[in-house]
Amino acid sequence: MSATTRVTVTLPAEQVAALKQLTDNVSGYVSEAVARRLRHELVGEDLQRYQEEHGAFTDEELAEASDKIFGSAGRNLRSDVA
Repeated sequence: MSATTRVTVTLPAEQVAALKQLTDNVSGYVSEAVARRLRHELVGEDLQRYQEEHGAFTDEELAEASDKIFGSAGRNLRSDVA
């Protein structure tokens, strides 16, 4: 288990109530949410850096990536957005 540090955060009362309905481990839930957001931010930075070096992703590259991530559901999402 990695080292932990105790912090205090302020959340709207409605969010705290909803969290307590979902889990009895609010700290674990928040920790997972923060880890997911950090991964998202780091991937975004990597993708931005790649595009700065190699140019913007083509529609074909984006479609291929969507298929790999979402399978056929990704095709449905793209058509809904378009």
